Amino acid sequence: MRRRWCLLFSGAAWLASPGCAREAKPARPFVAAVTTDPGHLNTAITTNGSVHTAGGLLYDGLVELNDELEPVPALAERWEVDSAGTRYRFHLRRDVRWHDGQPLHAADVKFTFEQLLLRFHSRTRASLAPVLDRIETPDDFTVEFIFRRPYAALLQQLNVEEAPIMPQHLFQTGDPLRNPANTAPVGTGPYRFVSYSAGSEIRFIANKEYFRGQPAIREVVLRIVPNPTVQVLALEAGEVDWLFGVPGPDRARLRQDKRFTVVQTPGYSGGSNCISTVGFNLDKPLFRDIRVRRAIAHSVDRDQVLARVLFGEGRVADAPISSGIAFAHAAGLAMPAFDTARAASLLDNAGWRRMGKAFRTARGVDGVPDGTALTIRFTAMPGQAAYGDLLRAQLRAVGIDLRVTALEPAVFSQSVFTARDFDTAIISYCNGTDPEIGVRRQYVSASIGPVPFSNTAGYRNQEMDALFDSAASALDAGVRTSLYRRIQEIAVRDQPYIWLVETLNTRAFSARCTGFGISPHFAATAHCGN
Repeated sequence: MRRRWCLLFSGAAWLASPGCAREAKPARPFVAAVTTDPGHLNTAITTNGSVHTAGGLLYDGLVELNDELEPVPALAERWEVDSAGTRYRFHLRRDVRWHDGQPLHAADVKFTFEQLLLRFHSRTRASLAPVLDRIETPDDFTVEFIFRRPYAALLQQLNVEEAPIMPQHLFQTGDPLRNPANTAPVGTGPYRFVSYSAGSEIRFIANKEYFRGQPAIREVVLRIVPNPTVQVLALEAGEVDWLFGVPGPDRARLRQDKRFTVVQTPGYSGGSNCISTVGFNLDKPLFRDIRVRRAIAHSVDRDQVLARVLFGEGRVADAPISSGIAFAHAAGLAMPAFDTARAASLLDNAGWRRMGKAFRTARGVDGVPDGTALTIRFTAMPGQAAYGDLLRAQLRAVGIDLRVTALEPAVFSQSVFTARDFDTAIISYCNGTDPEIGVRRQYVSASIGPVPFSNTAGYRNQEMDALFDSAASALDAGVRTSLYRRIQEIAVRDQPYIWLVETLNTRAFSARCTGFGISPHFAATAHCGN
């Protein structure tokens, strides 16, 4: 018999206690569990998934993407694109107000892109900054994007995940990264901010003046519950209504429980079509040797990663671009297969010898003293440490000592992208619905810099830069497909990354609720019965 549990909330922690008495509880708001305290709620200055999960209900983009990934009106009620694909004109709704009562104007859109998204949002910065000439505002309700050359992907990049619009009147002075509005935010979205208790919970209330109408769910609480197993216990105890993710061992049980609905989606808060990817720090002399990078890639059993880390939900990545972007995904690439004999041979040839010891040591490696052990640091955020634990065992089999360090998101970003103090790091690179959204940032040299979740590897290749520019400007889908295939062939040849698995997101929620979306506005269209 399954043991009964009662979930008690004390301070900033959830406590699971067996056999405790259940008491009648007063009516409460809709409660969703989140694993990580986001630190702030400004989704325009980061692509960090925890921030987008926590802040997505507050904002809107110029467009939304429907179930067929077609752009439909949001803050922009209509738009025109010139025949050359270089000028996009958006006409804003006139009935939108910020949560503090100020009207939305075109100047807010221009400011958001120029001062926030193009500076701090890695996907927008990597894709639009090289090709966008200027943004004009002919009047208070018209915005024009003018490009230096044809640009095909813009309409896929303007939803709330990729381009949340922020209030100029709150951000126009001071450092946007330290603005008080980051933790007490004002948006135009379906919910208004109420309170943020660090390490505990974030509260929202439905926006009565929302231009699409007030959401049926009146109050939403995001409760910070770091332990995923405790999140599941809270759901089963009726203390939580929604889980953004379900641990593998619990999925089958929840699917069989009629009290809950379990769904899978390729989308996450902060992105979609994500690939868990290991990046090599190419600034390190060790990884400048392609033989070492390929040896590590051949040492990884990605089928085992899928089975043990994702519990079979997802698929082994067979290309650098997600299969969810069908027109750009390349089939039949020479991805490195799991082959420990090949890995050992490459390491031997690179001067990393196994001399009867558990781990290899240097023998004649340029710039490395003989006898130096082959030790590699693997940096991850807490939710991805399981990848490191498995890869540590796999690489040990070929004589590599992998040492796993889990860092909180803010520390991870600073270490990897600012200080570049890492050897290898794992990133969930969400590719989005077009390679311009989430793929380009991984490879183009202009994306090397202190912007989180950009070009982790520090990879530089002028041909690759030019190919991405050509693909972004091509208006013919067939031309773009060919260019993205060539991009992926070069990426596999140069191996700046190991593309592990395409991930799915498993969500669970109370069956008394229906109508949830998969976007950051997940609760805005839902209804909950008694």
